[in-house]
Amino acid sequence: MHRAKRSLLAASTGSAYSDGFKMTDTPRSVFPHRHLLGIEGLSPLDIQALLDLADQKVEVSRQIEKRKSSLHGRTQINLFFEPSTRTQSSFEIAGKRLGADVMNMAVASSSVKKGETLIDTAATLNAMRPDIIVVRHHAAGAVHLLARKVDCAVVNAGDGAHEHPTQALLDALTIRRNKGRIEGLVVAICGDILHSRVARSNMILLAAMGAQVRLVAPTNLLPPGFARLGFPTFTNMRQGLEGADIVMMLRLQRERMNGSFVPSVKEYFRFYGLDQEKLSYAKPDALVMHPGPMNRGVEISSDVADGAQSLIREQVEMGVAVRMAVLEALASHLPNG
Repeated sequence: MHRAKRSLLAASTGSAYSDGFKMTDTPRSVFPHRHLLGIEGLSPLDIQALLDLADQKVEVSRQIEKRKSSLHGRTQINLFFEPSTRTQSSFEIAGKRLGADVMNMAVASSSVKKGETLIDTAATLNAMRPDIIVVRHHAAGAVHLLARKVDCAVVNAGDGAHEHPTQALLDALTIRRNKGRIEGLVVAICGDILHSRVARSNMILLAAMGAQVRLVAPTNLLPPGFARLGFPTFTNMRQGLEGADIVMMLRLQRERMNGSFVPSVKEYFRFYGLDQEKLSYAKPDALVMHPGPMNRGVEISSDVADGAQSLIREQVEMGVAVRMAVLEALASHLPNG
């Protein structure tokens, strides 16, 4: 592996055996971390433990009686500084299925809009003694700052263009359940990689678990320097998708773009939108993914999004299971956990 890529992944791969853990040793905690702030910093063992736990939660969610008591008496605050439907509702359902008291904080009408700083907000929330805070913020690193100012567990639900760890975990779970493995698979991540926290978290996780990750995008939507990290990059969909097992499409992050990055939506779809013709460049049994929300006719056609090779709806189901697993794993480190 390229030296620079090893550096990027060092935090997520190097700690797996740094403590000399052996199968004969006393079993460690399922997930030994107090927070989930990103995929970077997790070992393959950490990732596998969360995926295994999430597998169990899939079965729980498919039962008639879905409510469990592992978070009974706990308080979960969903603190979203950016609008979200899928992620916030997924965390809310996950917390309630585990028995937590869940509060969705309406930031748009909160004191933040009146000039309160993030640190003041953290201090205010900390005084309410929550057990878990789930945070989405428009600024990269904001979740890490908040985690240093509170006494409870913190989950990163997306910070700027930095990371979105639970999305990468649910994507990995979806892949593993459909392909039986992650190691050795060729995963093509396509679209607006420059502005995507989903892409970054997936790159770190999938590479750590042994997948071959490719990046496919127009030149101006590829982060500078990523080719030097050892990830093959392509500006041509035919070349980028050839032999791919998984085609992961990304939404154009127009809200994060300063200036014009694509000449027109029609032109973008012509060259980079996934339709049946471009999908045929991948393996015949290739599967299609998208973190949502989808822009049909921009990055993906409706017949592909709704087709037999699409895992998009399954990703939504896996999202609840993964977030149940994360909340339960972090709760085990709380007092009386």
